[in-house]
Amino acid sequence: MSSSNEDLTIRPQHPRPVQLSTLAEALPIEVAEGAGGVTVTGVTIDSRDVQQGDLYVGLPGARHHGAAFAAAALERGAAAMLTDEAGRKLATDAGVTALPIVVIDRHPREVLGELSARVYGTHDLAAKTFGITGTNGKTSVVYCIAQLLEAAGLRPGLSSTAERRIGDEVIVSNLTSPEASELHGLIARMVERGVEGIAIEVSAQAIGRHRIDGVHFDVVAFNNFSQDHLEEYGDMETYFRAKAALFVPEHAARGVVVVDGPHGQRLARESQVPVTTLATEYGRTADWHLAITGQSLDGVSFVLQGPEGAHFRGRVPVFGRFMAENAALALIMLHEAGISFDRIEAGLDRGLIPVHIPGRLEEMTEGGPGPRFFVDYGHTPGSFEAMLDALGEVVEGDIIFMFGADGDRDTTKREEMGRIAAAGADTVIICDYHPRTEPPEQIRAQLLAGARSANHATLYEEADPRRAIRLALSLAGPGDVVLYAGPGHEDYQEVAGAFLPYSARDEVRGALREAGLLP
Repeated sequence: MSSSNEDLTIRPQHPRPVQLSTLAEALPIEVAEGAGGVTVTGVTIDSRDVQQGDLYVGLPGARHHGAAFAAAALERGAAAMLTDEAGRKLATDAGVTALPIVVIDRHPREVLGELSARVYGTHDLAAKTFGITGTNGKTSVVYCIAQLLEAAGLRPGLSSTAERRIGDEVIVSNLTSPEASELHGLIARMVERGVEGIAIEVSAQAIGRHRIDGVHFDVVAFNNFSQDHLEEYGDMETYFRAKAALFVPEHAARGVVVVDGPHGQRLARESQVPVTTLATEYGRTADWHLAITGQSLDGVSFVLQGPEGAHFRGRVPVFGRFMAENAALALIMLHEAGISFDRIEAGLDRGLIPVHIPGRLEEMTEGGPGPRFFVDYGHTPGSFEAMLDALGEVVEGDIIFMFGADGDRDTTKREEMGRIAAAGADTVIICDYHPRTEPPEQIRAQLLAGARSANHATLYEEADPRRAIRLALSLAGPGDVVLYAGPGHEDYQEVAGAFLPYSARDEVRGALREAGLLP
C-alpha cells in the first residue's frame, strides 16, 4: 500500500501541545515575558510548511534568513518562532509583533533536533532504533533491517534516500534528506502507527548538520568507506571523521563495525561506544564472521557465525557478496538489540530474507534466456568495484555497464570511476547523469579518459541516457547482463538548473518492451 503526502514534512496525526515554558526548562532558549504559556504542536523550518500551532524555526541561510518569512509563517498559523538575535531583529523591524519570538544565542540548528524531540515526544522511545552509515549500501542495510524486523513479528518503519515507510505504507516526502524537524515528525507518526523497530539511513551530512540530533539509536553500524563527497569534505580524513561522529554516546548506545578495511578497523578502535565487529575476509580477526556458501544472478547464500555459538544460515534474492554483508550487518544489529536469531528465523522461509530495495540492483527483466538488465543507484568508485566484482563471479556472458557522473560534485573520482568500469566490464557506455551546471561533455570526457586508461572494455559515448539504454540492449545477447548505474530510484535529471522528468526504471522497462523482452 502506498500513499502520498501534500505537506513538505511528515507529521503525527494527533500531536500533543507543549508549552514554550516546558521547552525552555529543557533547552537553552529564552522565551519572551508572557509567552511561556503559548503551546505548540509541531516544528518546521519552512514557512510554506507551517501548520496551525507550529513553532516556526527561522534559520540563518546563505541567501536569506528564515526570520524574513515570519509574517508568512504567522499567516499560516504559526504559534511562535524560534530564531537567533539577528532573526528577532528582522522580524520586529518588519513589524511582526503578534508572533511570540523565542531567542537562542547560538545557531538554531544546533537545538533543532532536541527541540523537535521534545515537541513530538520522541526523546524517549520504546521502539528499537537502528542507524547505518558508510559510503555504499546504507539503503540496502536499512531495507534488510526492516525485513528482518517483520520476520521477528515487529512492525517496522524506515527512512532512506529512496522513501519513508511505515509497515507496508510508503509515505512520499518532498525532502530527500530529512531535517531534524521532519525526522522527528516522521518518527512520531511511526509511533502512532505502532512501529516497534525503526531503521534510519545516516549520511555524513546528516550527522554534521545536526539532522539526527535528538535521536538516540539503540544500535548504529558502519559498513564500508570509499571516496565520495570530497567537494564538501576536502579530504578522506575529514570525510571519515564526519561518519565516525555517529559512534558517540550522544547518538548511540552501541555499534557494529565491518573491519575488512583499515577505516573500519580504526573506527572499531576509536569508537566512543561499545562495538562488536564483523569480518567477511578469511583470517581477519573479528567477533562475527561471514562466509558465502553460494551465489548466482538470482541471489547469494551465506553463513554467519558469532560469539557464544550464535549462528545464522540465510539467503538474499539480490546478487553479490556485499548483499550478504548487508544482510549480516542487519542481523547482528538486531541481535545486539536483543532480538534473537531464533525469533527471526521463525518468520522466514528456510532463511530467505525476501528484501526488495527500490533502485538498488533492481532487475527490470524477468529472468529467462535473454539478457538481464539491472538498475542501481551506485555512483562511487567503491560501488562500481563491488558491483562489477560481484557480476564477474556469476555472469557467463558479457557485462555491459552504462553510467554517468554528477555535475558540481566531487570531480576527482570521475577518472577512477571510468577506469574501474572499463576494467570490470566488457562494454562500457558513458551517458549523462545529473550534469547540473557543468557542461555534460566535460564530465563525459573525464569518465572516458579513465575508461581508456584501463585498456580493456569496448567504449561507447552516448549522451542521451534513453538512447544509451537502447544501445545497450542492441549490444546484449543471451547470457549477457546490462547494469545501469547511477539513477536508481530517482525520477528526474538535473540539467542547467532544471529538474527534468526522467525515470531510469520506467525508461528501461519501455525499451525492454520495444525489444520484446517484457510483455
